[in-house]
Amino acid sequence: MPRAPSFRLFLPSLLLTLLVAGCGDKDAQAPAAVTQPSAQAAAAADPAAAPLLGALQKQLDGYRRIIVLLADEEQQSTADRTTSTRIGQQLFHDGLEQRGAIATQFDTLLRGTSPQRFATLGTVLDYIESAPELFDADRLAFREVLRDLHERIGADSSLPAVKLHQRIGEDLEALDEIERNYNQELTRIFSRFERTRAIELKREKWDDYIAHLHKDYSREAILRDYGVIEPYPMSMKDSDREIFGRDLPPKTVVLTFDDGPHKAYTDEVVAILKRYDVPGVFFEVGRNLGKVDTDGKVSLGPMAKISRNLMEEGYAVGNHSLTHAQLSRTTGDALRQQVLDTDTLLKDVDSKRAPLFRFPYGARNAEGLQLLNEAGLKSIMWNIDSMDWADPVPESIVQRVLNQVNKEQRGIILFHDIHDRAVKALPQILDRLIADGYQFAGWNGRDFSVARPRKGSDRDATVTTGYEKSWAIVVGIDNYAKWPKLEYASHDAQAVADTLTGQFGFPSSQVIVLKNEQATRNNILAAFHDRLSDDRTGRNDRVFVFFAGHGATRQLASGRDLGYIIPVDSDPKEFATDAIAMTDIQNIAESMQAKHVMFVMDACYSGLGLTRGGPSSSSFLRENARRSARQMLTAGGADQQVADAGPNGHSVFTWVLLQALAGKGDLNGDGLITGTELAAYVAPAVSAVSQQTPAFGSLPGSQGGEFVFQVPDSQEYLNADTRQLTADAIALNNKVDAAQDAKNSEAPVTVADLQGGKAKLVVPTAGPASDRQRAQQANDRGLQLYREKRYDEAAVQFAEALKLRPDFAQAANNLGFVYYRQQRYAEAARWLENTLKIDPSRAVAHLNLGDAYFNAGDKAKAKQAYTTYLALQPQGSGAAQARAQLEKL
Repeated sequence: MPRAPSFRLFLPSLLLTLLVAGCGDKDAQAPAAVTQPSAQAAAAADPAAAPLLGALQKQLDGYRRIIVLLADEEQQSTADRTTSTRIGQQLFHDGLEQRGAIATQFDTLLRGTSPQRFATLGTVLDYIESAPELFDADRLAFREVLRDLHERIGADSSLPAVKLHQRIGEDLEALDEIERNYNQELTRIFSRFERTRAIELKREKWDDYIAHLHKDYSREAILRDYGVIEPYPMSMKDSDREIFGRDLPPKTVVLTFDDGPHKAYTDEVVAILKRYDVPGVFFEVGRNLGKVDTDGKVSLGPMAKISRNLMEEGYAVGNHSLTHAQLSRTTGDALRQQVLDTDTLLKDVDSKRAPLFRFPYGARNAEGLQLLNEAGLKSIMWNIDSMDWADPVPESIVQRVLNQVNKEQRGIILFHDIHDRAVKALPQILDRLIADGYQFAGWNGRDFSVARPRKGSDRDATVTTGYEKSWAIVVGIDNYAKWPKLEYASHDAQAVADTLTGQFGFPSSQVIVLKNEQATRNNILAAFHDRLSDDRTGRNDRVFVFFAGHGATRQLASGRDLGYIIPVDSDPKEFATDAIAMTDIQNIAESMQAKHVMFVMDACYSGLGLTRGGPSSSSFLRENARRSARQMLTAGGADQQVADAGPNGHSVFTWVLLQALAGKGDLNGDGLITGTELAAYVAPAVSAVSQQTPAFGSLPGSQGGEFVFQVPDSQEYLNADTRQLTADAIALNNKVDAAQDAKNSEAPVTVADLQGGKAKLVVPTAGPASDRQRAQQANDRGLQLYREKRYDEAAVQFAEALKLRPDFAQAANNLGFVYYRQQRYAEAARWLENTLKIDPSRAVAHLNLGDAYFNAGDKAKAKQAYTTYLALQPQGSGAAQARAQLEKL
């Protein structure tokens, strides 16, 4: 064949070039430019060659992955090397199966009678010999394939076959010449596997080749494809005779947590304490820390690291007995073991352990108290019991604690850091106590006292919710009688109302929705005055107001602009009297007792006396619970029009607002969206994709507080019914994200105010978060990316969640389903199997697994998965689909 000599000359000449330049000019690492077609172009030109070319690319992909996994094994830990070798072996044997499949394709082609069969093989050889995207080391992946073909075609004595046989032989000789120049690297990599190639490649080129592979492959991604994610190292940043707390100063409390350490919840409790910069005392059970042998030898377990880090962080860690026994019934050596062995364990953890003891259940006897005196320990009791060990409802725990604190006015509060309900209740309790002026005392080595805030508290502080009731007024008007009609305002209003009642849990009875003909001036004002003004809202409530409709501006005699929102019954000639002026809105805002009020106006106007809030700093955000807030965000200025052509029947402003509330507005990643964060996301995003300039500020009378949304943890397991965004929604989000990426995330965000000036918004630094919280946030980001069909980025986020929390079944399922959407069914099945190892009863994962195996062609496993799903959810949403698939099997 005419191309065989060119290959025979091409590879040695390439070797000569690289031997000269491989260690010098880095630009020489790419293959020389050639005119031969790539695999895709060759397949398009010769469709009969497409299956073989696709199989060769899979063979090359596995070969490259093995090299990436093992090329730097000297730098890997023993555990990492073991994992790399195990996955490398899977890849190697997958390659053997793939090679067998290629040989079968060769046999089928050669047994055929088509006169084009030899031309098809020539196309395959063209790719191996001269494809421009291949490095010389890549071609060695096809050596055994060429040998197989060389042997098969040698049985054919026809002239075309003889020429192909000669061409392949020359190709194999050229590959042998390349191999002789590589001596060390591939021998080391492949010699651990059975049926090794014993390939030897030249050293000068190897580093360049590895650098090239790392552009397209990473060890982490290869392991992930084979169902392996290596978790981060376990995060441990997480943390006279009896004292009841009745002698503490007024409005002073001590927070105590019993029964730990717990591998998850202690970490979360510490994160909350740091967020509020308040101290805590932990009473730990000795058996959770390790054991003391009869000869006094201490053996600490992995949980002891949590206690050590608690002490290093400055938290007091005391003794809660060895096994949590009822010590009022224990005497003698058994009692001494319960107290003293635990003290020995705590001292072995850190000599800074606090000399404090808490009797389990508060059950004590005279002998026990005497023993504490001998050991130099103090008994710490409590006078406020959260009952979190018995009460499964966080809101009930909150109310119980607050009622007792209100009665006692001081004391020691008993919690347990082994229940998630305590974690959920604690922020609300702290918000309320801070708002009521309480101080928090810690152990100072002698007694409990209120210390100065720890260093860095201003930087790390943030806000949480803690509202008693949530109210909303939502108005949307399309069908104006005398103003131009709008298209999307009513739909915008309903979407906002649904978000409030659904995602954020506003009671539907406390969300007033007025649309079109309902939204008269009288009805809007009545909604404020009759439902929300004066004492109709509580001082720990919040109110959210949304208006979508026309806005107008009138210049007063003084020259000042005054803005109006236009109700459905307003007349353009009379809007000064029949519309609602911003001064009316200000008066309404000031008449409400609610702690925090937020107005969001999807209308354009100017003329509102907003105060310049200045940079938002975490120093005052920490005091958010005691400061009122009256904030407003508008869609644009007087000379602008609302862009009413956003995705899914929304205005651009409302669409961006809804995306912010879905989680994108949590700019500092603390699980909360403040009014400032909402403006800092929405204003520049809307400006970037429309002609509007949204404005933000605080109404007069605001005390610098922040309206707060708490982003709920998503419980969604991805499946075939999960909705994704439309193409226009994805396109707009991509534009918004591009604008966000272009900003310096550390710099203040400059937005307009309604007086025509500028204001700088500073998003406070998030406080510390636990691994579980960070894992949930990564999972939720992955869900956002999945809905935008950004599958690779979604997979990275789900993998991040699993690094932080290896037992996160939701993230494992979601990662598997991303692979499924990418039609990578083998990888999908691996992760769905992993999901079921974590949570065998998770029905949706069985359904997803059935779909993965069905598309992978494994009928037996697909049938088993569908059958298990139906056993778990015979009336589930996917039951009809599962039964339909079973009929096909």
